[in-house]
Amino acid sequence: MTGARPTVRRRRLAAVLLALREEAGKTPEEAAERIGCHRTKISRIENAHLGISLGELRDLLAFYGVEDADYVEQLVGLARRGREPGWLQRLGTALPSYADYVGYEQSANYIRSYEPLLVTGLLQTPDYARALLEGSNAILSRQRMDELVGVRMERQRVLEDDKHPRLCVIEGEAALLTCVGGSKVMRAQLDHLLTLAEHPNVELQVVPHSAGAHAGFMGAFVLFGFPTPAFSDVVCVEHYTGTLYLETPEEIETYTLTFDSLRSTALAPAESRDLITRLKTTFD
Repeated sequence: MTGARPTVRRRRLAAVLLALREEAGKTPEEAAERIGCHRTKISRIENAHLGISLGELRDLLAFYGVEDADYVEQLVGLARRGREPGWLQRLGTALPSYADYVGYEQSANYIRSYEPLLVTGLLQTPDYARALLEGSNAILSRQRMDELVGVRMERQRVLEDDKHPRLCVIEGEAALLTCVGGSKVMRAQLDHLLTLAEHPNVELQVVPHSAGAHAGFMGAFVLFGFPTPAFSDVVCVEHYTGTLYLETPEEIETYTLTFDSLRSTALAPAESRDLITRLKTTFD
């Protein structure tokens, strides 16, 4: 796809190759000579503007002294999957600012989400998602609205995949009491949460109003964890004009500790389900 944005996997592989080359003390010229190309090709591979063949990748990894066979195969798998356009691109949906988020979501094997004010995207019903969009300040056509709701529902298929991620969600009680879309929509949404909370890979907790001051007052965030060392954890913080991606060890540690603190503050999963059941009566 000419002019397409590089996938998350390709950009992660590019960053790993750059780091491995520098750790090995090799120059771009030396790497280029190893695989018989011009140095500009190495630069384009390392900035994710160009993919790399599996043979070239194995050759470079050997040149950089990477001897861990499992790690080599993880990187080869990353390169192979990096050639595949994400389903968002396959749909032809023009959501460039959203593509990275979806890429992380589809690649992660562990997702931790904290949402104090609304139901997290992976657990929303179509009617709830539509009501959120209708309540936003965006002016959307009916076609665009349908498209965005469809994208959100497509995202949720990750929970049905054979390699579905472990999903830990912490909701604020306010998210479950705000009447988004009307009472009928909210009753269905809370029923949906109760159903998904029984999923073996989903853990749902609620921070009740009675918890008082807690670590989550700074707002919502999502922590993505990945099954390969080629992907370090990523924190995503959404704001009005886009999404901030945080990846330094210090940032990851801060948000991990915050999430762990929120898990301690929140009701246990069984108690959370009981609270959701009681809150449903609010919308009778």
